[in-house]
Amino acid sequence: MTYPTQPLPQVPQAAPPVAPAPAPASASVAGKKPGRDRYFDVLRSLALVRVVIYHLFGWAWLTILFPSMGVMFALAGALMARSLKRPAWGVIRGRIRRLLPPMWAFSAVALFLLFYGGWNVTKDPDHGDTWGLVSMLNYVFPIGAPPFPWHIGDKAGLLEDTWPAQAAGPLWYIRAYLWFVIASPLLLWAFRRLPWVTLFAPLALTAVLATDVVKIPGETGNAVTDFAMYGSCWVLGFAHQEGVLARVPRYLAVSVSALIMAFGLWWASGHLGPDGWDLNDIPLAQAAWSFGFVVILFQYSPSWQELPGRLRKWDKLVTLSNNRAVTIYLWHNLLIMATVPIIDMAYDLPFMQDEQWSSALDTTYMLWMTVLVWPLIGLMIVAVGWLEDVAAQRRPRLWPNGAKAGKGRRAAR
Repeated sequence: MTYPTQPLPQVPQAAPPVAPAPAPASASVAGKKPGRDRYFDVLRSLALVRVVIYHLFGWAWLTILFPSMGVMFALAGALMARSLKRPAWGVIRGRIRRLLPPMWAFSAVALFLLFYGGWNVTKDPDHGDTWGLVSMLNYVFPIGAPPFPWHIGDKAGLLEDTWPAQAAGPLWYIRAYLWFVIASPLLLWAFRRLPWVTLFAPLALTAVLATDVVKIPGETGNAVTDFAMYGSCWVLGFAHQEGVLARVPRYLAVSVSALIMAFGLWWASGHLGPDGWDLNDIPLAQAAWSFGFVVILFQYSPSWQELPGRLRKWDKLVTLSNNRAVTIYLWHNLLIMATVPIIDMAYDLPFMQDEQWSSALDTTYMLWMTVLVWPLIGLMIVAVGWLEDVAAQRRPRLWPNGAKAGKGRRAAR
């Protein structure tokens, strides 16, 4: 069967998505009491769940209902702006350090499976030159796109033959996040001097690229498009942290955002991709819709210190997903594919020879994938999630849901 992906021009995106390390959320607006903002944590958890559901079913409307990647970049931008009150080099180094060890674990497994399947980068027609070998370094430090085969193995094999492209999907986000982290000191400097120009410049650049006024070929073009598409969301995080958005009257911010979002949908209607209204295929629509959506989320930001009311029963899951956001994001696509051979074993059960039972499994196949992927994600959290703690120079934890830490829990910074 075919697994839905969130495509970019060359590398399928694994959407929402995730900030490479949970961090203490800043106060919503400058001047508020600092601390962990549980509203941010809820948004990040929703983004992660939306990413998994999107990659299970491939429903295009989910990209409109909740633009996970724009939300995730905005949250990360706000946290980065807060951190940059400290010396910039130390902040960048810390962010990179927290990102790389979990990514290395994922890269090691992916490369093992690729090499075990017979892939040789030097003989790959798409990557078989010197640059192909050099680009393998992106599995270690993702400044660009890592090479991988589009097909390997057999369609009838344990994993579908397109699994490398789908498994590598999350790495586009790691690259974009790394670019934003490195550029943040300059972006924040520019924002504090020319806030509105800096805020809207990435949207303008996305429009230039989308209308083919300027064409940047190859993977460089993909990286620049990603940076431009979500750049305004990242800078919106700055605006939220610096209190700039709070000084804009809510009616004005919401009205302008609604107009920008309407423009995004209008643009999408005339530039539908292979999956219709999937905004991941339409950069300018994605940028405009995500921008307006994030502005509204920030305008109504309650800045919770604790989850209120009925949300409190989700406290442990929200805490766990935020403490293991990188692990969930990196591995979820591969784990979705892993559900297929597990479910297929059910066809070998004696009673499945009855056509009624086999038809019932066929009909509910996607439901079983949805049910099974969550315990697999839980197993992966236990198996490799502790690397996020090691990367953050904390004591390794197998299941950091805050159950024992209580009010004094120490979140990742």
